[in-house]
Amino acid sequence: MSHSLDVAAVKADFPILDREVHGGRLIYLDSANTSQKPRAVLAAMEHYYANSNANVHRGTYLIAEEATNALEEARAKVARFIGAPASQEVVFTKNATESLNLVAKAWGRANLRAGDVVVLTELEHHANIVPWHQLHDELGIELRWLPITADGHLDLTEVDRIIDGAKVVSFAATSNVLGTMLPVRRLVDAAHQAGAIAVVDASQHVPHAATNVAAWGADFVAFTGHKMLGPTGIGVLWGTSEILEATPPFLSGGEMILNVTKEGFTTNDIPWKFEAGTPAIAEAIGLGAAVDYLEGLGMDAVREHEVSLTGYALRTLAERFGEDLCVHGPADAAERGGVMSFTFKNLHPHDLTQVFDQHGVCVRAGHHCAKPLMRVLGVAATARASLYVYNDEADVDALADAIAAAADFFSF
Repeated sequence: MSHSLDVAAVKADFPILDREVHGGRLIYLDSANTSQKPRAVLAAMEHYYANSNANVHRGTYLIAEEATNALEEARAKVARFIGAPASQEVVFTKNATESLNLVAKAWGRANLRAGDVVVLTELEHHANIVPWHQLHDELGIELRWLPITADGHLDLTEVDRIIDGAKVVSFAATSNVLGTMLPVRRLVDAAHQAGAIAVVDASQHVPHAATNVAAWGADFVAFTGHKMLGPTGIGVLWGTSEILEATPPFLSGGEMILNVTKEGFTTNDIPWKFEAGTPAIAEAIGLGAAVDYLEGLGMDAVREHEVSLTGYALRTLAERFGEDLCVHGPADAAERGGVMSFTFKNLHPHDLTQVFDQHGVCVRAGHHCAKPLMRVLGVAATARASLYVYNDEADVDALADAIAAAADFFSF
């Protein structure tokens, strides 16, 4: 069955895309960094502040109950969206980085000892590397790495040997640099067969493809709201009820308390034992509205659009620039997300993107919080264009024109 997006109608839902910059239209190709927000998300947050602004889980008056209900309805929406068996398995954090830190520093500190092995991949974002480095320094754990192939796929040749004896296998479902989509279920199964828990950084997956955490079989899944049309300041950690119950709290005070005496304290039930203090109420409501919007589009349609547009982009860039432009990662659009990290001739990515900006084209340049991967690729930085539901072929053509303009500008 074919699914399609009406991209013109989608664009009309995003007020920022009406803006002109440097005398032309805004061409936003940095959604892997943060996505734009539709009117429905902005309206949901404004409605809360204008009509039901109160703290949650504490007041017995009407607007406090409205605020609590709105927060918990957002949690239920997120649970449904990712296929979670129960809404209490959805923990609100401020972003995926906090979610991954919670896993490492709450579950990890309670369960890991010197010599225990944590397995990562060479594709990881710093947020899924540095917390484990900290445990290496604090506890003496060992880090092992799953390598990548020359075409940007995960090299699974020796996966069983590398994972053997591990306590944790933590990996990105989709690379934020190469767009590579990893075989999540296979890695989860390998982790469990080795007696390890499986932690999935799904920040670049949940916004772009249908996600079912129960089908993945993972123990923890982290992602963030601002990459899936939601606001900044709200993220999610999903965990099985069993592992969340067994994990000590990460932060303390306020909502995570059930009882406190002079002798000690008792934690609240999940998920609230991980949500210390006043939560990001408006942001959670905005995330719930983003879920509604994406469900309205249909995640199959979102994925189909992304594969088609990424394929068009890869062909267009190859036809126009040939070997002068190198797009890192899998060549098949069906095997990747809409993230294209590239280098062009001998030009520094920051120089490229400054020229792009003069043409209204927003593309990120840098190491993309993935310095170990940059070293594997043999580059210091790349330019990264990333596609989403509001992009179309005209945006890709504008990117190609901006690359050509940069080539002309630096041809002296």
